[in-house]
Amino acid sequence: MPVKLRKPRARLKDLARLVSVSPATISNAYHHPERLSATLRAKILESADKLGYHPDPTARGLRMQTTGTLGVVYADALSWAFIDPPFSMFLQGVAEATQDAHFRLLLAGATYTDHDVEPVRNAAVDGFVFYAPMMHDPRVAYVEQRELAAVLVDGEPGSAFPLVGIEDESGAFALADHLFRLGHRKLGIISMPLRPGYPIGFAEPDEGLAAFLAVRDRLAGYAAAARKHRLPWQEVASLYVTSVNSIEQGRQAAHAILSGPSAPTALVCLSDQLALGALAAARELRVPVPQALSIVGYDDIPEAARTTPSLTTVHQPHAEKGRAAARLLLDQLAGRKSTSLLLPTRLVVRGSSAAPMNAARTGRKSMSGRSSRG
Repeated sequence: MPVKLRKPRARLKDLARLVSVSPATISNAYHHPERLSATLRAKILESADKLGYHPDPTARGLRMQTTGTLGVVYADALSWAFIDPPFSMFLQGVAEATQDAHFRLLLAGATYTDHDVEPVRNAAVDGFVFYAPMMHDPRVAYVEQRELAAVLVDGEPGSAFPLVGIEDESGAFALADHLFRLGHRKLGIISMPLRPGYPIGFAEPDEGLAAFLAVRDRLAGYAAAARKHRLPWQEVASLYVTSVNSIEQGRQAAHAILSGPSAPTALVCLSDQLALGALAAARELRVPVPQALSIVGYDDIPEAARTTPSLTTVHQPHAEKGRAAARLLLDQLAGRKSTSLLLPTRLVVRGSSAAPMNAARTGRKSMSGRSSRG
């Protein structure tokens, strides 16, 4: 079958010749309509439709030294972004702030198994929002070399760009403190990846191994709570590292931990996604939650309140984090001062956490003894 030849694209000067006006007048019809009469602009647009002329946004961007597009760099392979509830809520916040400013969004993934800067090398954008970049991320350094505006979300302090973050360590501290107050003394921790290429499986619960700020701070918060209760962290905690933040990875990790010789009384998951998987594993193993096992998460995604039992977790303002990041980026592009922002977290206690059975029995005996003495 013969290939149909494409009709040559109509150019601005072709339209100007057809309407008998200058190319600048054609440009004004699209970009500065207030400079033309309504009758002349209507004539130009009608002629453009007949001719098949459409403005070239790339060419205009080169002339104006702007693209009208902002890039959002996701922390993992782009396919995971569409099943990541915290990122979806974050992106909603970014979109809310940028659509009012008439900016488009370009979404890019990041393959952290190497040091590829391709997602940011040739992107035609005015600036970037980096979502949970790893520490010393080469992509961030490359954008700085390009002299583009950028905002780091849950990123490392010390770069040339403003930050939007949350009180991660204090949120994790409150969560672990809650468990220790209930009487838990053996925790199984299910973590997102510590660094690129880190193997799946058991590891030392050392926050110093983490290349991602959120992972480092959450592990540090758990350890600080153990120190507060004078508990030896290396004996209290066992750490299992997953390769991606997903329900299935949380399920597999929980199976591995609970099938071990020394099962914990609580599973501490660094995200709600991992915790939902842990809840699924507990059901499969017929381990009642929270009677025989407490399971806690982090993020407070909508599903955390709907699952059975509902999930004890740490709330963070995902959409507001996105709006704040977008506003900081727009401030930079407008030449306004932009200041880093730290948003609060809070502990949300629900039905998935309770005193361990041994502690609960001990507590009931003590209360019974006190009553008899009274």
